Amino acid sequence: MSSPAERYAAARLRAVSERTALHRFAEDYPFGLDEFQVHACRALEAGSGVLVAAPTGAGKTVVGEFAVSLALAAGRKCFYTTPIKALSNQKYADLTARHGRDAVGLLTGDNTINGEAPVVVMTTEVLRNMLYAGSATLRGLGFVVMDEVHYLADPFRGAAWEEVIIHLPESVTLVSLSATVSNAEEFGDWLQTVRGSTEVIVSEHRPVPLWQHVMVRDQIVDLFVDDAQQQLNPELVRLARHSFDDGPSGRRGRRPGPPRPRGMVPSRAEVVLRLDRAALLPAITFIFSRAGCDAAVEQCLRAGLRLNTDDERDAVRRLAEITAASIPESDLAVLGYRGWLEGLERGIAAHHAGMLPAFREVVEDLFVRGLVKAVFATETLALGINMPARAVVLEKLVKFNGETHADITPGEFTQLTGRAGRRGIDVEGHAVVLWQPGLDPRTVAGLASARTFPLRSSFRPSYNMAVNLVGQLGRDRARALLETSFAQFQADRSVVGLAAQIRKQDDLLARQIAADACDRGDFSEYFALRAALSERENELARQRSRDGRARIASSLDKLRRGDVIVVPRGRFAGIAVVLDPGPADEGPRPTVVTADRQYRRLSEADFAGPVEPLGRVRIAGSFNPRSPQARRDLASTLQHKGFRADSSRPRKAPAGGDDPEVSRLRRELRAHPCHSCPDREEHARRAHGRQQLCRDTEKLRVQVQNRTGTIARTFDRVCAVLDARGYLDGDRVTDQGRRLSRLWTELDLLTAECLRRRVWQDLTPAELAGCVSMLVYESRRADDDGPPRLPEGRVREALTEMTRLWGELDRVEKDHRVSFLREPDLGFVSVAYRWANGRALDAVLRDADLSAGDFVRWCKQLIDLLGQIAAAAEQETAAIAQAAIAAVRRGVVAYSSVSGG
Repeated sequence: MSSPAERYAAARLRAVSERTALHRFAEDYPFGLDEFQVHACRALEAGSGVLVAAPTGAGKTVVGEFAVSLALAAGRKCFYTTPIKALSNQKYADLTARHGRDAVGLLTGDNTINGEAPVVVMTTEVLRNMLYAGSATLRGLGFVVMDEVHYLADPFRGAAWEEVIIHLPESVTLVSLSATVSNAEEFGDWLQTVRGSTEVIVSEHRPVPLWQHVMVRDQIVDLFVDDAQQQLNPELVRLARHSFDDGPSGRRGRRPGPPRPRGMVPSRAEVVLRLDRAALLPAITFIFSRAGCDAAVEQCLRAGLRLNTDDERDAVRRLAEITAASIPESDLAVLGYRGWLEGLERGIAAHHAGMLPAFREVVEDLFVRGLVKAVFATETLALGINMPARAVVLEKLVKFNGETHADITPGEFTQLTGRAGRRGIDVEGHAVVLWQPGLDPRTVAGLASARTFPLRSSFRPSYNMAVNLVGQLGRDRARALLETSFAQFQADRSVVGLAAQIRKQDDLLARQIAADACDRGDFSEYFALRAALSERENELARQRSRDGRARIASSLDKLRRGDVIVVPRGRFAGIAVVLDPGPADEGPRPTVVTADRQYRRLSEADFAGPVEPLGRVRIAGSFNPRSPQARRDLASTLQHKGFRADSSRPRKAPAGGDDPEVSRLRRELRAHPCHSCPDREEHARRAHGRQQLCRDTEKLRVQVQNRTGTIARTFDRVCAVLDARGYLDGDRVTDQGRRLSRLWTELDLLTAECLRRRVWQDLTPAELAGCVSMLVYESRRADDDGPPRLPEGRVREALTEMTRLWGELDRVEKDHRVSFLREPDLGFVSVAYRWANGRALDAVLRDADLSAGDFVRWCKQLIDLLGQIAAAAEQETAAIAQAAIAAVRRGVVAYSSVSGG
């Protein structure tokens, strides 16, 4: 039992604790704060910035909300920034419910609500722009919360996070909330360098434990038999071996055809039913395809799944009808409202960026309320949006990354499965990977075991950033500021390790040279002769190869329409007839029709030697190579005339005589004293190892040279481009440069050049909308249907001039060794033009082959850039831009609620 003095001291301590802001804040939470939350909040209350790295669902945002409370209590402002508008909207709703509408505002580009409130939620780009513009809204700012700060690794938008961190006034306390990253301490060290006192709080603990499973047929099999030791379940290993070893008939070693265990893959409806029986709903199934998500809902409906009671169905219908009330009936039909509503009523929905933003918002709301129990989503849902589930299902471990199908990373796996387990509702969460033929359980175990991933900076100076920095600080101070970026911090840190590695390899090389001496003579000299001989022989081989390609190119140049040739190798090997030798300025690339009726373009790579026509056939001038019947008739003509692939004899490449340099080196090699050493080849093997070590060390030296001052060098090159185009004049920002400083877009310099050259003068609002869409739109996939149809008249001339300007800037960038301006995309021009001209939604979407969600998203980005142009342009163009905004912001584009897409 404690003494009276000890009880008195404890009471005094309790009384002090109860007077703290943290104690009052914690009393309002339905659950007790975890240790990492308490640690971070105490650091904030003591005046320090914090970096909090913790798993998805661990409650990092509690620390951000405590910063909001501290700001309000002190009469100061707090900005809460997020990477995406949907997350900003959700956070705005949360903080409004807690602090009231008068205290909270929202700034996302799409929406401005109470922008001068003491607490403002915004996207990170909005804050970046405010800092460069010196906005009066920044006055009184005490705290900035950067939610999902690990987004600074994003290759396209990550730079904004570093710009904000670097530019924020010293008086602002920074609260950085991150997923669990493996180099949190490194990131914290940088924050300490640029922001001052910063505590790093890392938590690996999930408040709701997560169990890993694989679903085979209708069985949910544990991935580990011992989760603590992460010991792989031998039953899964057996199933995997069975999948690889057994063919369709079950006979061992037979590989062709689909493996027998394909029946082990459950259908999407079966997955939902099995989860329902195991009491693991609500669940999110991640399918890395929008079409796949929509198809999954349809499959569940066809299977007759009903997950909602009659009362739940009525509640769903009421909420959905409120959302649909402001949308005309004709548009609802285009948006697939009836099918969407049927799925919702049964407790099933899709969630992806192709949906109308208002529809996505309803799905999120109903899921949180427990009225939607099975959601099929793309990975975009995993970023920050508050939609936790009892279980998360991964249909596959491969996704399309924009260029190719690639395995998901451990970081992506952690982010996706982190949705499983609702704090305060579930005692545990469940992550389920669906069995697929060829699935290796060890791969799943590796993903499930790797809890962290490194945070790498994607920062680099842009044109807009450069003119803003030079205008504020001058070129030298701007360069020095950029050298404080996390990107340069990481590069400099890596240089330390590289320099140590160079020293080790230099020492090793010196020891090897001393140990490997030859008693016959200088073996380094002998090995240099061998290397020179080998290089000369390789060079002669390359020369023969180049000569061979030149002869092939020359023979292809001589081909004419109607020539019959033999394609000796590749996918189109056999007889072919030339339709077009190809444009003279592009090199020899003839288009042909093959004997099996394929219409293809060939290249030098399809030929082993020079091409000699076997003969000629007549091809009518009206011949249409895209007509299957025309190709069939031409192939029949080839067959009728008896052309054969084996009737062509490739020319032999001319044999070359002995090379004098090779002869000299061989003589010197044989005369060298080391040539007769009985250990010559062993010495040579070791010398080759030393040579490789020298090459590796030289590569490290180049890396050190390249990494030191990389950001400053890029900044100098960017400024050189701006000097050349008249946007900067030394430390002075020109009038054109000030216009560029107000354009926050990926194609900022091209937009500024269009304004400067008056490319958009005299356009109608709809024509301007079409032209500007070229600067924001990016196709999700390559266009296989040829170039898009474009409006006629003045708009087409403007588009041509914009394309010419891009080519001009691209050449300037190449001259200065930078690359910032992607090629403009014409894919949305006709859509934007027709929509701004008042065309109906069904006609626009049908002709564009676009989903409603994509259409709204691109229209909103178009409106955003038109707004920037209106602010930066001369009066006449500014007025047209404002009119274009009004023309685009109608119908479904204007329906969007706070979510904004």
